[in-house]
Amino acid sequence: MLTVADLEVNVLDFRQRSFQFERLAEVGGTAFAVFSRTETETERQLRPKLLRLTVVAPLPWVVLDATTETLRISKEGRPPPAIEALAVEVAAEPSEFDEEGQPWRRAELGPTAFVYVPAAHAAELLGPEGRSRLGLG
Repeated sequence: MLTVADLEVNVLDFRQRSFQFERLAEVGGTAFAVFSRTETETERQLRPKLLRLTVVAPLPWVVLDATTETLRISKEGRPPPAIEALAVEVAAEPSEFDEEGQPWRRAELGPTAFVYVPAAHAAELLGPEGRSRLGLG
């Protein structure tokens, strides 16, 4: 399993975006790593909004891909094969999708804030206690 130092010096590659490590949190007896990024809503708008995106993943699922020197999500504990795909604007993403063979859910935390969580953990992570422990407000 990775150390906090490993998480701090590497970025997480998720949905063809790079996320920075923020913190560890325990919810329901499971350790989760919280990553975030800020991006513009769309470049086509005159005044695009800034979006705050957060990824919450069970700590054992976060692995270091030594070939790309990035963190990846893998339930099997080893780096999955690289995916060649284009990033999609948040507004165009489905709210439920598969990433690295695992079902994920995207939930809105506010008009400009979204969180990605594993579908299997969505109920506990998106509930009031889970949001509080994760620092999602």
